[in-house]
Amino acid sequence: MKFNGIPGLRRPVALLRALTAGVFVFAGMAGTAYASGCGQPVIPGQHDLSVSSGGLDRTAVVFIPASYSGTKKVPLVFDLHGSNSFPAAQMARSRWPAVAEKEGFIVVAPQGGLDGNVAGTHAWNVPGVTAGEGPNDEAFLKAAVKAAKDTFCIDADRVYASGYSGGGRMLSQYLCNGNSEFSAAGFVMSLRAGYPRQKDGTWQPDGDSCRPEKPVSIIAFWGLKDNTNPFAGGGSAYWQYSGETALKRWADLDGCKGDMRSESGDVISSMAFDNCKGGARVLSYTIANNTHAWPSSSVLFSLAKNENQIGGEVDAAARMWNFFESGKGQLMADIQVKGACQDIAKPAGSKAGLQGTTCSQQGKADSKGPGAEDAL
Repeated sequence: MKFNGIPGLRRPVALLRALTAGVFVFAGMAGTAYASGCGQPVIPGQHDLSVSSGGLDRTAVVFIPASYSGTKKVPLVFDLHGSNSFPAAQMARSRWPAVAEKEGFIVVAPQGGLDGNVAGTHAWNVPGVTAGEGPNDEAFLKAAVKAAKDTFCIDADRVYASGYSGGGRMLSQYLCNGNSEFSAAGFVMSLRAGYPRQKDGTWQPDGDSCRPEKPVSIIAFWGLKDNTNPFAGGGSAYWQYSGETALKRWADLDGCKGDMRSESGDVISSMAFDNCKGGARVLSYTIANNTHAWPSSSVLFSLAKNENQIGGEVDAAARMWNFFESGKGQLMADIQVKGACQDIAKPAGSKAGLQGTTCSQQGKADSKGPGAEDAL
């Protein structure tokens, strides 16, 4: 597995403004820049943006809902793509913009600092996984979060993140390294709790490599037919310990007390810890027939009505949002599996498939193309 630094990151961007001034510049908007924080409107929709980190010009995509006025503080969700992907493809896969449009929050999809094994795609320089060559993606994420807070009218208590595959590995280690900007985080086929270390013949998370600053709520999704990041453990050198081990380790890190709640079903099962420090919760879903795909349009979570949540069918991103905002972790209710796979747009010049799809592939093994084989 080898990823290289993205060519052209050092090219000057004519419209780039200093990050310290808290300004983003949206491409395709005639050079219009908006001042920091609340009080300034932003054109709704999806825009390219530039951020400076470590002396490099970095790229992300931001989605602004139609309801955004610039005067009322709104939540913020970061959406981290997997290996051999890119921000726009991740937004299409996760469907976070659709949830943001409905609920009125901003989505930022940053771009990993390494180039992927598929032309036009990218990957994350994950501490403890990659060789360390290339941009510092931990510093980039921290700078991007700060810039988003400075630039948009953001509710600092409602800043969240989700990561798919390699993006989840990046997000896991970001939290492990003591970065505390996100009050809750979601993971699809990707939750880790530190570097894998073998002790007495058993793989476990290395405690020294995961020291979060504060308790953080965690929601994770797994496919039991995932051959890329196997829920049972094993796989690549960066993986090894199981998803359940990672989940229980986060429960320890969050200071959760009491027994784990669990429910089992033919299609989906869940595990949860509720009584954690700082109001944190830990929740995990395992989907029997899901592979390494993002469980979106084909796996719907039917939420039971209660005093905190509105009942109805939601997909993975909407389920994450419900978890982020609800204040309580809720186990599954009824689950429906339906819908066809959604094709993800390929970047220009790409001839190979990207990592994963936006669906549950019934009983189908993962692709052995570069998107699956070389996922972080």
